[in-house]
Amino acid sequence: MAGLKGIGGGMGGNMSQMLKQAQKMQEDMIRVQEELRTKTVEASSGGGVVQVIVSGKMELVELKIKPEAVDPEDVEMLEDLIKAALNEGLRKAQEMANNEIGKLTGGLKIPGLF
Repeated sequence: MAGLKGIGGGMGGNMSQMLKQAQKMQEDMIRVQEELRTKTVEASSGGGVVQVIVSGKMELVELKIKPEAVDPEDVEMLEDLIKAALNEGLRKAQEMANNEIGKLTGGLKIPGLF
């Protein structure tokens, strides 16, 4: 029985340490998610006639369209330029978020984080 008590005591210590590490990771994750709200990436299309700024929370922060991009006869082209810039901005924001989260998880992919 004495041997079992020693094993259990060791496991309890490991469990306590694991819980502390999990709590720290959770706190760090919350901090990183808050930081991502303020971080942004920029993307453009059409040689810069359409520009977007996207936050680390995958939100469009700013959209700029130069006058030369606006052709009433070709609205479809402007729509395509906006979609291209926004999709590139979202891709960059996702990459930024993954990099920040990866720093905490050591590159381990945890479903549901981002």
